[in-house]
Amino acid sequence: MIPPSFEYHRPEDLGAALALLTEHGDAARVIAGGHSLVPMMKLRMAEIDHLIDLQGVVALRGVETGERVRIGAMVTQQEILTDRALAAAAPMLAEAAAQIADPQVRAMGTLGGNVANGDPGNDMPAVMLCLGADFHLSGPGGERTVAARSFYEAAYVTAREEDEILTAVSFPRPAGGHAYEKQKRKIGDYATAAAAVQIASDGGRVTAASVAMTNLSDVPVWSEAAGAALVGSGCEAAAVEAAVAAMQADIDPMPDNRGPVEFKRHVAGVILRRAIARAWSRAQGGTA
Repeated sequence: MIPPSFEYHRPEDLGAALALLTEHGDAARVIAGGHSLVPMMKLRMAEIDHLIDLQGVVALRGVETGERVRIGAMVTQQEILTDRALAAAAPMLAEAAAQIADPQVRAMGTLGGNVANGDPGNDMPAVMLCLGADFHLSGPGGERTVAARSFYEAAYVTAREEDEILTAVSFPRPAGGHAYEKQKRKIGDYATAAAAVQIASDGGRVTAASVAMTNLSDVPVWSEAAGAALVGSGCEAAAVEAAVAAMQADIDPMPDNRGPVEFKRHVAGVILRRAIARAWSRAQGGTA
C-alpha cells in the first residue's frame, strides 16, 4: 500500500531536528532507517503529517571505544559489523547485528532506531540491558540520560518523550565472555527467543554475570536473578539450571504465530543454556 501524503524534512543538525519536532508536535515523527515506521504508514496503521529524516544529522553518527563505549544513534547495523575497534571493545554487538534481518536491512537500519521504538522483538534492546547501557536523549528541555534497564515500559512504550530524540547509547567496556544466541523461524524474522549473556570470571569461577532475553515479554527482559545464579559457580549444570529457572520466572511470553507459550518457554531455556555455554567458554579464553 501507499502511505497517506506527508511533508518530508531532512534537517542538517540536531537543533533543527528538535525545532521541527517541537513545531509540529503530535503530527511529526522522526525516522532513522525507516524499517519500523514506514511499513506502519504503508499499512495505514500510522498517519504522519511531517516526517523528519535524521540521515543528515552528522552529530548522531560515530563510535568511541574507550573505557566507556559510546555509539551514535544513526550508526547502522552494517557499520557495527564492520567496525573493528567496536568489535574488539564490545563483540556482542556485532554478534547480535549479524542476526538482524538481512543485508539490505542492516545497511540502513540503525542502532538508535532498533532500541528507541520499544518493539519487544528487536534484538539490540536486550543487548543494551545485558551490558548495562545508558540511553542519551535530547529535547526542548536539554539533554538527559536514562538507563536502558529503566527505559522500556510496555510494548512500543518507552521513557522517551514524544519531543525527544535518542542521540546515542553508551556503556562500560565489557570484560569477559559474551554470547547472543537467537532462534528464529527463518532468515529475517524476529526471534522466537533470544538470549544475551555477559560473563566475567577469575580463577575458574564466575565473578559477574548478566542475562537478558528478547521477545519473551512485552518488553526486553533483564533477568538479574539469572545472572546472580551463575556468580560464584564454574557454570556447572546445577548453576546453569538455576539460571534458567530464574529466567523463566522473569519472562511472560504470549502465544502467537511463533508458537504457544509452552514452546516459547522451552526454546528460551535451550537458547539460554547455549548462550551461557558460549559466554563461559569465551570467558575462559575459548573462541566458541
